[in-house]
Amino acid sequence: MLTRYIYLLRYVLLITDVIMLNIVYFSAYYLSLSFGKSIPDELHQHYLVVCNLIWLFNTAVFGLYTLYGARKLTRIYRGTWRSVALHIVLFTGYLMLSKDHDFSKTFLLTFYVLLCFSFLLNRFLGTAIQYYFLTRFNGAKKVAVMGSNRTAVRISNYFQKQRNIQFCGIVGGDEHMFSVSGNELSEATCTKLAEAAGNGVVDLYVAVAPERMTDVKPLMLEAEKHCIRLKFIPDFGGSLGTPYTVSYLGGEFPIITLRKEPLEEMSSRFKKRLFDVVFSSLVIIFILSWLYPLIAILIKMQSKGPVLFKQLRSGRNDEPFWCYKFRSMKVNDASDKKQATKDDDRITPIGKFLRRSSLDEMPQFFNVFMGSMSVVGPRPHMLKHTEEYKAIINQYMVRQFLKPGITGWAQVNGFRGETKATEDMENRVKCDIHYLENWDSMFDVKIIFMTVLNVMHGEDNAF
Repeated sequence: MLTRYIYLLRYVLLITDVIMLNIVYFSAYYLSLSFGKSIPDELHQHYLVVCNLIWLFNTAVFGLYTLYGARKLTRIYRGTWRSVALHIVLFTGYLMLSKDHDFSKTFLLTFYVLLCFSFLLNRFLGTAIQYYFLTRFNGAKKVAVMGSNRTAVRISNYFQKQRNIQFCGIVGGDEHMFSVSGNELSEATCTKLAEAAGNGVVDLYVAVAPERMTDVKPLMLEAEKHCIRLKFIPDFGGSLGTPYTVSYLGGEFPIITLRKEPLEEMSSRFKKRLFDVVFSSLVIIFILSWLYPLIAILIKMQSKGPVLFKQLRSGRNDEPFWCYKFRSMKVNDASDKKQATKDDDRITPIGKFLRRSSLDEMPQFFNVFMGSMSVVGPRPHMLKHTEEYKAIINQYMVRQFLKPGITGWAQVNGFRGETKATEDMENRVKCDIHYLENWDSMFDVKIIFMTVLNVMHGEDNAF
């Protein structure tokens, strides 16, 4: 719910953070001088500008000053520390690549120690001030709910958890929404509306079935007499899966979406793609640059054929793409039809090691860099398997809404490798759909860490 407090908070955060960043910057500068360090004049000139620009860039990436980012304290804290962490990486890299290096260690250490401490103090004081104003001056908007149906109960539970509003309870059940004779409301309903207005309620949320919307006009007229705004929430009586979302096409036509997809938002897709490009670039430059020729020599020594194995697999929106792997098998005609099994005689000795360590998947970072795959996402399947499983597994094709990944939520939960039974694939699909509906950038980081741990411990299904 957008209130004046939330609307202004993002601008207050932006202004105070930038002022604090600059104060900390000059404090670190003069402290470094007091330590007897030689500091170049550039710190007073364009380095300060670069420092501010990097901060604004980072906060834009993580949405710290957006209405969404400023709506909850947890989002503010998370966005703040992500922005600080990225600032350390980018600003330190910039200074290291500049022509002056003498000040780097002392200045950077002082600057970021002070910055982290300042943000801790700033956010703590901000939380305390927010709590004080909301309680002392009763600044939270007062809202109530009308209805006894399932949707009314859900919205009531939601309001009880919000700190920026004051929930005044339920004002009547379903029977109070509609007129009892003609266009007249019951006396009980009028009394409840008057009491709600007397308690300071300004917004009344009414959970009503869509087919009864034409019957609530008397309720709206009576509420307006008491200066109460009605907000109608469609109650589908359990006929639709929850949670669903309602948006508007062209600001005119309501659109109901039954599946939550965070990666349908452009900002989320941008963040995920930026992460993919940066991560895959680092892997290609610092790992594959020396690992590729080493593995290529070993593959060539043990069997004839190409170093890379490429196969058409199902990608996002079921569009096929060429997926790359280090070749771990002898060249054979069944590679596009038959899955690898335990003790498969097609697998070469070096291939066993590559598959057990998951190193055979490393060339897929080229797929990630080129955009046909993501670091994290549902594993891509052979075209033949996609055709087979979509005919027998409910919601199988939902996983194709996303770019396929090198690793995924299904893989770190043990659902990887050969699928001996339909149940194995069903469990994999459930995990993939869970990932699609619950994605955020930290979920990706969690999966990557779990993947690394699984590789280090060894996986039973990696063969």
